[in-house]
Amino acid sequence: MNLSSLSFFRSLRTTNKQFAVVGLGRFGRAVCSSLHRLGYEVLGVDSDEKRVSQVLTDQWAAHAIQLDSTSPSALKEAGIFEFDTVIVAIGNYVEESVITTMNLKENGVSHVVAKASSEIHEKLLRKVGADHVIFPEHEMGCALARSLTKPSILDRFELDPDHSIVEVVVPAEFDGRTITELELRSRYGLNLLAVSQGEKFEINPSPVMRLYKGSVMVVIGSNRCIDRLPV
Repeated sequence: MNLSSLSFFRSLRTTNKQFAVVGLGRFGRAVCSSLHRLGYEVLGVDSDEKRVSQVLTDQWAAHAIQLDSTSPSALKEAGIFEFDTVIVAIGNYVEESVITTMNLKENGVSHVVAKASSEIHEKLLRKVGADHVIFPEHEMGCALARSLTKPSILDRFELDPDHSIVEVVVPAEFDGRTITELELRSRYGLNLLAVSQGEKFEINPSPVMRLYKGSVMVVIGSNRCIDRLPV
């Protein structure tokens, strides 16, 4: 997630307890089951009867129905237009994905999240009104590549294409040295936000605090500077 995504997520109502997921492939089922486990009411939708039955059998959603999401009348009859948030998890069938998204937005669904399989697919989804577009495979691929090349970086929040907040394992080179001694800002161009203390984090740690190999620190700065940190 980056700052461009925050406006969308801020617009979501915290009181919203109902979601519809259109497309019950692997990604759609994962979204359904995760929301269901978190206690939200989820309606699963797919044109494939077997997928609908599987979702109900495995209890990945409270409700699941079979319908053609390219048909506005079918969506209306099922009450899909009454949902505040609908996730269009159709990734491999571009035409079906775009038409479904268009149907939802033209009939008043406030928040439509759509899965894209390519940049062209993303442009089409945005053209018909998708509020937020995601690339699960692309994002997972990028995350894997970063993990393989920078295993010390545990997590990353991208502020924009050039800046991030990262959670990184304290390198051996920093072991036993104080924050003041490390001179993170002048030497690396980074600001230290927090350091792990057991299972918790010390926010805005004291400059005289010592860092130890194997603990975790959270820093903010440019990606170029982050990449300069010792492994």
